Amino acid sequence: MGRRIASDRASLPKDAVERLRSWCRELGFDAVGVSRSRLRKYEARLCRWLDAGMHGEMAYMQAHGVKRSRPAALVPGTVSVISVRMNYLPADAADPGEVLRRPEKAYISRYALGRDYHRLIRKRLQNLADRITGAFGQFGYRAFCDSAPVLEKPLAEQAGLGWIGKHTVLINRNSGSWFFLGELYTDLPLPPSEPASSHCGSCRRCLDICPTGAIVAPYKLDARRCISYLTIELKGSIPVEFRPLLGNRIYGCDDCQLICPWNRFAKYSREPGFRPRHDLDSAGLLNLFRWNSQEFERRLAGSPIRRIGYRRWLRNIAVALGNAPYREDIVAALAAKRNHPCDLIREHVRWALRTQAASRKGGWRPGSVGLSAPQAPALQLPPR
Repeated sequence: MGRRIASDRASLPKDAVERLRSWCRELGFDAVGVSRSRLRKYEARLCRWLDAGMHGEMAYMQAHGVKRSRPAALVPGTVSVISVRMNYLPADAADPGEVLRRPEKAYISRYALGRDYHRLIRKRLQNLADRITGAFGQFGYRAFCDSAPVLEKPLAEQAGLGWIGKHTVLINRNSGSWFFLGELYTDLPLPPSEPASSHCGSCRRCLDICPTGAIVAPYKLDARRCISYLTIELKGSIPVEFRPLLGNRIYGCDDCQLICPWNRFAKYSREPGFRPRHDLDSAGLLNLFRWNSQEFERRLAGSPIRRIGYRRWLRNIAVALGNAPYREDIVAALAAKRNHPCDLIREHVRWALRTQAASRKGGWRPGSVGLSAPQAPALQLPPR
């Protein structure tokens, strides 16, 4: 989305950045900043991470060479990157801690409860570009939102929108971390914002709470262990050793954000599109497991969840049902899909049946050390 980047630009009005901030507020963005796209130190970290194989099956992370870390290589002529953020935490969603403590419920990452953010934010960025054009004349740009080889968090950090925390999520000291990011690559010579500094200090709550130990060191995430990767990105079988640790998380995981002290200052979203749909904030696992493929497509139209497809949807729910305390209706629902024609579904359903049988004999204990465990500390959420 955008126009071809030009090779040079005339100077801009002195109040260009202030006008940019005003337009962003009017368009529903919660903050905006500008960077000059100098990402060499982040490029080195990315290369080390890729060399260690921590991206797992996400081949797209290394498919574009240095274009991910060098904006002008991805979009020739890029001078400045405008980064925006938009809060997504819905105020009217069920309490996440309560859902995690009820193993018969489905936990879905809070960002995925409503409509797909990709289109919404890219459309707003296009509207922003139109306002810039109207005020400053034609300019070259391209809009992105988690949709291309872009280092969104480093760009946002350089633009002063927050710092990358030990869990590798961007944090803002006044707004926590429950927000989306978007970028407008431009040929405009905008003055850069002051980069954000880190305020994690000695805190390691995110490392200690991670159910699968995916945060292997401060600022280092092994995606192969991450529940978000396992339930969303991984196309095949979920490794058996991780299945009990998923608990009732069927799409993503928020534990490291739920425990972060800075999220006491988070802001709830003003965007109606991010409000929960189809009771996804506290739906029962069995209800979701009973959806057929047509219901999945219809109910999740316009949802980011739809991208995993029906087979992975059932795979994830089967694991969560296996982790739930023994119940006859759970066993019956799983048994109905024991001989499912899809190998992936059949494998995970049969594992869940074995787990349910073991649970019946030996009693049930939470499989996760994360926030679903009874001893979990209070969640760090803003007052409603």
